[in-house]
Amino acid sequence: MISVVQLGTLSYAEGLRLQQKLVEARKAGQIGDVLLLLEHTPVITLGRNAKAANVLASAELLAARGVEVFDCDRGGDVTFHGPGQLVGYPIFDLRGFESSQVPALRSQEPQVGLGSPARRKTLGAVDYVRRLEEVLIRTCGDFGIATERIAGLTGVWTDAASAEPCSAGQPGAAVPTREAKIAAIGVHISRSVTSHGFALNVNTDLSYFNLIVPCGITAKPLTSMQKELCREVDLNEVAQTVSRNFGSVFGSQMLWVDTIDALLGHTVGFPMRAPADLRHIKQDDDTTWA
Repeated sequence: MISVVQLGTLSYAEGLRLQQKLVEARKAGQIGDVLLLLEHTPVITLGRNAKAANVLASAELLAARGVEVFDCDRGGDVTFHGPGQLVGYPIFDLRGFESSQVPALRSQEPQVGLGSPARRKTLGAVDYVRRLEEVLIRTCGDFGIATERIAGLTGVWTDAASAEPCSAGQPGAAVPTREAKIAAIGVHISRSVTSHGFALNVNTDLSYFNLIVPCGITAKPLTSMQKELCREVDLNEVAQTVSRNFGSVFGSQMLWVDTIDALLGHTVGFPMRAPADLRHIKQDDDTTWA
């Protein structure tokens, strides 16, 4: 069973500290698998493979736009999180998932690195990332947006072959962009427990991505569900759809939990304005991916 908590809007620091707390609780067996769904206040994050040159804006411009900057321990390069973007942080122990128990992926490419159930039953890092992509591909499909993987790249992209402009007959409406990135993925795995995760552009202000070279990729534009559909999309509906697709792809029941307090079983509330004693927790034996 996977517990789902929808948190509303948090700063990146708050989200990171909460992840760290839950990762330690998952390693200690104090909680089960958890999926956090939230939005962040505007922030640029730099993963372990990030190049500083991929942040194009000056510190003064970032401050003027209210954008924070954080280094973090996920894989990948530079990305942006902000309002209108659904961020998901799965805190999963991959030893609890067997490849043979996970339904076959609807979109199988690319397959490099996937072990067969006979050789490796426990879900591995590459297989895990492919399944995150599958959740997002199915979610976009449920809203009528055809998406795909691109060989050699991580994330989810609009399908150049099948996308149709939504703006016909709508003067001034945005035209959907072909083969554009709609969702980014960057994860961290420590002693088989995952953190970080995905960011799906729902109603995201895409102008923020002009401040960076997203994921270090210059040849592909960014898009959002709103841009593809030419309408604002209900983020809560997207969250519900993501949860349902997690259940299908990971072969688990999904249990929505109202609060972090309920998840942790605390009698004293966990403050979302995280206290100073929740310092950065040193990770060991870890893996990053993006």
